[in-house]
Amino acid sequence: MHKFLSFLPIIEMLKPVKITIKAALEIKHIISNKNIPADYGLRILVQGGGGCGGAKFRLGFDKYKDGDLTYTEQEILVYYEKRQLMYLMGLEIDFEERTDARGFVFNPIQNKRD
Repeated sequence: MHKFLSFLPIIEMLKPVKITIKAALEIKHIISNKNIPADYGLRILVQGGGGCGGAKFRLGFDKYKDGDLTYTEQEILVYYEKRQLMYLMGLEIDFEERTDARGFVFNPIQNKRD
């Protein structure tokens, strides 16, 4: 569990973005190997959103800011802005490794039908 959770008055909000196990392992690897401070969480940022280009998503590590909505996923503290919720709902962060590139991707969550 994130050490900062006990100090920050967080209300568990909606969990708009899921994080796959593979992505969670990579995020935790970055946190431990890049000396990310213990009071930082994963910030999901949305750029754009209107018009033909659609929304673009970015990940980073940041401190809690007034007005942030927060939740934990795969034991990772996640921050996002309320105004970005509509762009984040139903997404999943995954980590892909291909021969030509590797990195995080945002995919729509696939509804599983029985």
